Amino acid sequence: MEPIKAIRGMNDILPSETLLWQQIEATMRQTIQSFGYQEIRFPIVEKTELFKRSIGDTTDIVTKEMYTFLDRNEESLTLRPEGTAVCVRAGIEHGLFYNQIQRLWYLGPYFRYERPQKGRSRQFHHCGAEIFGLNTPDADAELILLSASILQKLGLIPWVTLQINSLGSPASRLSYRQQLVEYFTQHEADLDEESRVRLVHNPLRILDSKNPDLAALIEKAPSLLNYLDDESKIHFEKLQTYLTTLGIVFTVNPRLVRGLDYYTKTVFEWVTHALGSQGTVCAGGRYDNLTEQLGGKPTPALGFAFGMERTVLLAQETQPMMTKSEPSIYFMIADEEALAKAFLLANQLRDAGWKVFTHCGGGSLKNQFKKADKSGATIGLILAEEEFKAETITIKWLREDKPQITVLQKELMNYL
Repeated sequence: MEPIKAIRGMNDILPSETLLWQQIEATMRQTIQSFGYQEIRFPIVEKTELFKRSIGDTTDIVTKEMYTFLDRNEESLTLRPEGTAVCVRAGIEHGLFYNQIQRLWYLGPYFRYERPQKGRSRQFHHCGAEIFGLNTPDADAELILLSASILQKLGLIPWVTLQINSLGSPASRLSYRQQLVEYFTQHEADLDEESRVRLVHNPLRILDSKNPDLAALIEKAPSLLNYLDDESKIHFEKLQTYLTTLGIVFTVNPRLVRGLDYYTKTVFEWVTHALGSQGTVCAGGRYDNLTEQLGGKPTPALGFAFGMERTVLLAQETQPMMTKSEPSIYFMIADEEALAKAFLLANQLRDAGWKVFTHCGGGSLKNQFKKADKSGATIGLILAEEEFKAETITIKWLREDKPQITVLQKELMNYL
């Protein structure tokens, strides 16, 4: 019988990798909450209509990438492909936005049917943060500062760069869209098949093409910054002033667009060249019209999402010390009578904050030493017949060249 394997693009995260995931998640959680954000958790499955109305009927996500199915009531449901629309749905449903400013964050898995690549899986994980109820550029600056703080605490700032742009208002973007369609229509013969489809349905996405053959053509395309309305222009200028004052280095990239239809005004990405072509580590922007679009009252909003897989990969490439395990103990028990005593001592150590492996399954001390070494523990504790009778315990350093020592069991905690 053939063994069953995981679905392509939906990957196991093995024990050798989870320590780094935990460290990154803990840093993100601590940093985000230090900015006053509260955690919110969502269902994995939502009504399909939520994403059609928010992301846009013509986006690649809706037309090609969503995992959608009919349940037993013939209702169309979708595994969530992103978090912002879900967060807005939850906020409207539970009245979180009424005359309130909300700062919310979340962490969890999302699903898109894409070709699996390095740092991009069909089940992937996002850590997102959203602000609701603020329409001024200082909120944009705070959000970007939060993302920069996370990257700084992870030690990743030297390997990323910040790109920003403004998509303006829906009205100014419509005017720009007409100019863009006119430009690319003149060069339609030079476009690839994907860009020809985008020319009809979502021409701004042509600017996001990764096809190097189109780079020169895209570079000569009209710039959205020349079509911004006055309010968007002032908003973007103030944001740049704030970022400069905060010491956050950035590049204005007029070709930066987001793949989702709901963005307005500010958009930004933290990108790296250390991971090949899949270089966006964190991305976000403002979506002032989405809450009203989904049936709520008009509520200005903005947010970002860190791609956890790419963040972990970047940390693996650049921060090898992050995977170093914390000090831990392996308890070797070479006498059956000592077993209960060893378990009690191990629990006392755990209560004091140590990570303790207790040896189970019997075997010689020589065999237990091999397992202690393989466990990665830094300290070995030995409780054999001699120690049990004398109420002592032997301490052996497994990773350092230090002499073995025997102490009274009641003095073990103080010694450690």
